[in-house]
This record gives sequence, C-alpha cells and structure tokens, in this order.
Amino acid sequence: MSKGRARPAYGLRKQAGGGSGGMAGQLQKLQEEFARTQERLGDETVEVTAGGGMIKAVMTGNQKLLSVTIAPEAVDPEDVEMLQDMIVAAINEAIERSQGLAAEKMSGLTGGLGLPGLI
Repeated sequence: MSKGRARPAYGLRKQAGGGSGGMAGQLQKLQEEFARTQERLGDETVEVTAGGGMIKAVMTGNQKLLSVTIAPEAVDPEDVEMLQDMIVAAINEAIERSQGLAAEKMSGLTGGLGLPGLI
C-alpha cells in the first residue's frame, strides 16, 4: 500500500468545485423526489367494484385500504362465501390498481430505468 493521501473507495472521486452536480447530488435529488411522489400517492385513490357493483373498495396510491362498501343486497346469510369472495376480489383488484398507479408515477422519475426494489 502506498503512503500519502488516501484514495476514495471504489473509484469515487469528488467533483471539481465540490458542487452537488455529481452522481451523489443527483441521487439525493432523485431520492427527495421519490419521497415527495410517495407522499402525494397517499392523497390519490383508486376505486374498484366487484360482484356487479355490489362491493366497492377504495385504496390510496400507497396501498392503504380506505373503505369497503357492501350493498345490502349482497348480504345473503345463506351464501356468505360468495360475499367473502367478492370482498377478496375487490381488495385484490384495488391493490393491483394502486400498485399500477404508483409504478406509473415513479416511472416518470426514473425515466423507465426499471430499477428493481424502488417501489
């Protein structure tokens, strides 16, 4: 190992002028924009229905279930299983649409880079 000044790990070097225009600055800006976008996703909702409109689920863009509405005519004590199936279908579709909304909003930030694990 040579004596003298320490070298940055793995070839990372400071940008001339020390400005935030380097990769680290760009990553920090991207991270901040992701956080703002995720926060805004909490204000957006998706609404889905199942069973011909008998069940309605509302979910935020960050996958928080806000409500499930069940039409009175969907409640049949003789067929609780069908009601359960409709609720599961509505919630699963709400999750899928919510994830699709989040992916759409986040892909605008990454320019379609397809970075795994970001959302």
